[in-house]
Amino acid sequence: MATVIKTTCCVTGGGPAGMMLGFLLARAGVPVVVLEKHADFLRDFRGDTIHPSTLELMHELGLLDEFLKLPHSRVDHLAGQIGDTRVTIADFSHLPTRCRFVAFMPQWDFLDFLSAQGKRYPKFDLRMRAQATGLIEEGGRIAGVRATTPEGDLEIRADLTVACDGRHSTLREAAGFKVDSIGAPMDILWFRLSRRPDDIAETFGHIEAGRMLVMLDRGEHWQCAYVIPKGGFDTVQGLGLEAFRETVAEMSPFVRDRVGEIAGWDDVKLLTVAVDRLPRWYKNGLLCIGDAAHAMSPVGGVGVNLAIQDAVAAANILWKPLRDGAMTEATLHDVQHRREFPARVTQRLQVFIQNNVITSVLSSTERPKPPFGVKLLGWFPALRRIPARIIGMGVRPEHVRTPEAKA
Repeated sequence: MATVIKTTCCVTGGGPAGMMLGFLLARAGVPVVVLEKHADFLRDFRGDTIHPSTLELMHELGLLDEFLKLPHSRVDHLAGQIGDTRVTIADFSHLPTRCRFVAFMPQWDFLDFLSAQGKRYPKFDLRMRAQATGLIEEGGRIAGVRATTPEGDLEIRADLTVACDGRHSTLREAAGFKVDSIGAPMDILWFRLSRRPDDIAETFGHIEAGRMLVMLDRGEHWQCAYVIPKGGFDTVQGLGLEAFRETVAEMSPFVRDRVGEIAGWDDVKLLTVAVDRLPRWYKNGLLCIGDAAHAMSPVGGVGVNLAIQDAVAAANILWKPLRDGAMTEATLHDVQHRREFPARVTQRLQVFIQNNVITSVLSSTERPKPPFGVKLLGWFPALRRIPARIIGMGVRPEHVRTPEAKA
């Protein structure tokens, strides 16, 4: 017999969108249950970039100083190498925000921080090792979620269920939502290499004929992303581990003496890139946000921050109708209306880069040269503020409008 829990809002998925939404709703006095299927947040190679838009939200919540005490590194510009030419793509130092940099922070630290903030409020109920398995439908509406835990089955009855369970969302599949696949021409191979004090002090990308490598400065190590054609991992493996190490060394010669740290293919994680979105994010009693509504490309590293923006907008719109028992499908439509435009514009920009830059690079046999647009960034440094604004702030950045409920 399943244990039954009644609440106002059930959030499935303890990622950035789910944790931020749960925290903001509980802070506003709305009872919320957050379900996270894992026992902790310790998973590697997740989105670890905290952009200025998210840091601004922390400032608005009065949490920025405490947040920045967590281990992190800072990047105030993005640079790279195209062929034999060094280029600076984005300069965050002029953004109209409190923090004019991108913070690289392990996502588990970020999520632990949000969960700790949520637990300060009595309406916040985080259930770890609780995996949503299906929806409860009654009277033509979604009335809650079924979940499994080590202690037994759960039924969470809720006025609203919010699916924040990622690009492979169990709930959006259970609800039968139509998914429009936009596609991506590449996949990503993630791996780590140690970082030394005399290494370059910046996030670094390198483009050569048929190859792309991005190295993110994570303090004690480099988090490396090697871009391959879609479905090309078997080909890379077929050439052998030593050939892969040599490719990495050729792309970043300063790490040649440590590519042996890639001891085997178990040290290389495949990220299958997908770009898709739902034409409709909601039905009566159910809402999808973040990757469950619009899976993003890793281009620009904006996926986590877009999901957080979704959560803030959703909390701004939902908290009062949920508190007052006045939520309708029109309320859920308002959330999609608010956030669909930023998601679509961001995906269009990502797809443009995928189709016009990444595809041509991966298929090229000639050493690349910076395109005219990149040359302009070198000739007129002020133009670097434009990509910084797009990456750092995004389209239609949100602000915290939810109140803090009195105890």
